Amino acid sequence: METGSKQMVFSGLFIAIGVVLPIMFHAFGAGSTFLPMHIPVLLSGFFVDVPYAFAIGAITPILSSLFTGMPPAFPVLPYMIFELATYGATASFAYKRLHLNPYLCLLCSMISGRVVAGFVVWVLATFFAAKLPGPLIFIAGAVAKGIPGIIIQLVIIPPIVFLAGRYKPAKKEGDEIGM
Repeated sequence: METGSKQMVFSGLFIAIGVVLPIMFHAFGAGSTFLPMHIPVLLSGFFVDVPYAFAIGAITPILSSLFTGMPPAFPVLPYMIFELATYGATASFAYKRLHLNPYLCLLCSMISGRVVAGFVVWVLATFFAAKLPGPLIFIAGAVAKGIPGIIIQLVIIPPIVFLAGRYKPAKKEGDEIGM
């Protein structure tokens, strides 16, 4: 499978997981606490290039909203699109271009995604009269409420990345295609 095809397959897989996984968590009322949609989006950054990871982050909440009603179309969906797109792109850039370890990649992604979400919340509140808290209160609340999900991400994602790297097929002579 050539690189573009491989990345498309991975993208479809991560989007599908990002739509299905939250359904299971929301069935128990634990979606916004455990952040299940964030897991496949963050994970995608370690397996696909920046444009694909960005697209996965943007498309996943849109499809989830269309198919399941989660997240709600307004005001949550707009900031989740930008937040998750930032997660995927930042994780991919930090891992594939800057060669940071997975823990640092996750932290950079989580911080940048929340900052972008805070900015979008400000735009929605200022220009679209959305009833949302100020950006700093929003970010603080999102982090505080999402601590269990953040812990799960930090515990689950790096071992998956390490295992995937460990079992990656060896490159052949002259082969420039890699994960």
